[in-house]
This record gives sequence, structure tokens and C-alpha cells, in this order.
Amino acid sequence: MLLLLLGAGFFIPEPVKIPVKGASKADWHPQSFWYEPWGLSGVHKGIDIFAETGRAVISSTNGIVLYTGTFSRGGNVVVVLGPKWRFHYFAHLSSIETAPLRFVGVGDLIGKVGDSGNAKGKAPHLHYAILRLLPVPWAIDGATQGYKKAFFVDPHTYLSGAD
Repeated sequence: MLLLLLGAGFFIPEPVKIPVKGASKADWHPQSFWYEPWGLSGVHKGIDIFAETGRAVISSTNGIVLYTGTFSRGGNVVVVLGPKWRFHYFAHLSSIETAPLRFVGVGDLIGKVGDSGNAKGKAPHLHYAILRLLPVPWAIDGATQGYKKAFFVDPHTYLSGAD
């Protein structure tokens, strides 16, 4: 039964949208994923999508909101469990506009761009990262912390087909 449930997560449709309303691929650096050195975390495990404070942050895919709250580095954050058992992490929000256990569709409002957490005093942006619940060992490489790539998806590549 567990295998059936796990397998089903891979067959749920996964529409993809850039998670900042009105943003394009020009609003982040395509090589910022796994960039180093990057503060206390060593490497940057997501991308920063720059926009003015208060711009709508939308769900990048369909999913269930698992967490809304505050982390010291991420500030105001939302975590959505999407298709393929992937956690979509939205950080540095100025406000959170959703709640835990709420279903969100691709494009639904979940928050607003900000500079909370360790982004305080920097240009407002959304830090967007994608983590796999089920690791893929073939993604491991010799980069700094390269073993963690088994758990992370490059958001730039993920969003390459998004509108």
C-alpha cells in the first residue's frame, strides 16, 4: 500500500509557474543555485527572484501547504508539498497569505515578496528552493556539499518551461 501511495505522488500532474507574479527568468541569476560561498549555509540551495516589496508570491505548482511561519534565516516562510513528493520552499516574505493544510493550485496567492529573515537590509526578493522527499543519489557530485544535491532540485531548471 505504501509503495502504491508513493508511486501515486509521481503521477499527479505538475503544472509549473514562476512563483512571483509578473516575474520572468530575467529576475534571477540562472547560476545562483549551488553558488558558493553563501553565508552560513555554504552554498545557495535555491534562487532569489527579485521584485518590489509586496509583489504577489504565488504557488509554483499544485499542492498542500504544510507550514507557514518564521525561520531565523528564511524569515516568513511557506512550505508546499507538491507533486513528485517535492517540498517548495518560499522565504523572505513580507506577509503570508495562506494557512497550513490548505490546498493551493498553481498561481494561487501564498504571500508577498519581502526582505524578512537574513535578507533584512538587502534588495527584496523571494528565495525559492525545491527539496525532494525521496533522494536521487545520481544527482550527487563533487561540489561543496554535493551530497545534498540528492535532495535538491535546481529551481532554474525546474522553472525553464514555466510561463
